[in-house]
Amino acid sequence: MLSKRSKTAQTAAVQPDVAGPRHVAIIMDGNGRWAQKKGKIRTFGHKAGVESVRSVVRFARESGIESLTLFAFSSENWKRPEEEVSVLMELFNFVLNNEVKRLHKNDVRLKVIGDTSAFDEKLRTKIQKAETLTEQNSALVLNIAANYGGRWDITHAAKLMAQDVLDGKQSLDEVDETQFGQYICTAGLPELDLLIRTGGESRISNFLLWQCAYAELYFTDTLWPDFNESVFQTAVDDFKARQRRFGLTGEQVSVP
Repeated sequence: MLSKRSKTAQTAAVQPDVAGPRHVAIIMDGNGRWAQKKGKIRTFGHKAGVESVRSVVRFARESGIESLTLFAFSSENWKRPEEEVSVLMELFNFVLNNEVKRLHKNDVRLKVIGDTSAFDEKLRTKIQKAETLTEQNSALVLNIAANYGGRWDITHAAKLMAQDVLDGKQSLDEVDETQFGQYICTAGLPELDLLIRTGGESRISNFLLWQCAYAELYFTDTLWPDFNESVFQTAVDDFKARQRRFGLTGEQVSVP
């Protein structure tokens, strides 16, 4: 289901007893347009978006969300202007240098998902140190999708599984959706419940293709630097108002 319902309609439909999402993913879109509206260059918006990241991590942790996955840099983003790519890499380094200790203090585990082999050795080392420092934390798993693509994720998983079959670690006859899912980047985490995209676009842009199979989709016109805890709460309320059927009929789901 796709939603751009009014806040009033969402609030009225909320069912307080319905559990909230365990795993939320966000496509953080609209930084460039936000900056351009203010007469600034696009990279100004990327820098402003860092505060929204802090806000959603705080909200997720305080709301009992178990896993939050943020689309920071796609495998297609390398095609953007060199200056913009450079700023995105600088911001990634900034987060690793300045935010990891705060995440650790707040019991947040950091994981970077995607093809990190494309990053330089210095950045890969920072990622490894950050993941090692926070690996025992349990209040929230924060996944940063960097150089990530949904098709890459599935292809990479298929290669890993195929190698295990060749090595005799995995029987081909035993391969099913559950087994294959163990090779996906988000293996071991709760199933994706809610995918949010900011910025007004209504597509998922090669993000978490496998994981989105039964996720609820929520699209908002809010540009990423303006996305805050209130907007996040609206999306969660909308999720809680929906009937998730997973292939069943509404009547079947309604039976106690």
